[in-house]
Amino acid sequence: MNPEFEPSTLWRISAFDRLREQAAQGELRGLERQTVLSTTLQAELTALERKQEAGDALEVIAACVRLQEPALVYLAFQDLVWPVTLFPAQMLYHSPRTLLEASEAGLATLATLSVEPAGVRPPGHPMRERIASDATYRPLAPALWRLALHGPRSRLLSEIAGTAAYRVLRHPRVDDLPLPGALGPAADRLRREAASLRGVADWPGMSVERGARFLNALYLSSNLMVTRSHPAARPEPAQSLFGRKPR
Repeated sequence: MNPEFEPSTLWRISAFDRLREQAAQGELRGLERQTVLSTTLQAELTALERKQEAGDALEVIAACVRLQEPALVYLAFQDLVWPVTLFPAQMLYHSPRTLLEASEAGLATLATLSVEPAGVRPPGHPMRERIASDATYRPLAPALWRLALHGPRSRLLSEIAGTAAYRVLRHPRVDDLPLPGALGPAADRLRREAASLRGVADWPGMSVERGARFLNALYLSSNLMVTRSHPAARPEPAQSLFGRKPR
């Protein structure tokens, strides 16, 4: 199922649900394409389902990026459906709108509705069929950065969580990524020394949540060294009963 979206519109979730129901009943025609995800990506998504995190947009996107797997991810954005086709190998995504125009409040509502094989191909693909308009392909790195800093996930991604110390490989300004407030000094310091999430949270202007979001953003931009045996490695702060992580 890969319906065409108008460049300036997103679907209502109710309309999207009707389409899925029609597709399940075999009422839609002309949608012939690959319908099965790769076994590696499907295994990752199944693991997220077991952990009841299949709706976690950042974890799902991180799985695609980690495996370098193209995929069409349908995101619930408030009462709308935002289709995003990821091309991690090319560091591009295809979408009717840029994720950078979404408000921070809107990004905080993001959830994954479903994941399917990519219905379009990236620019430059030797098989030109299903390559979309150039205007609908966008750089992936700035979108990942913004999703990590302002999306619904406020704790570390599972891939980098646990007992660890972290270093920045290159300054994010090299990639033209924004560093509001205390993130600039935090990036400078992580370039010079390794620190655990507990350590980062204690720096001026930082907190456990802000540190986790920053480390997630660095990880998704391939700019984070994670070490488990460094002297600075410490366990991730535990989740409290009230949803806050103690310092």
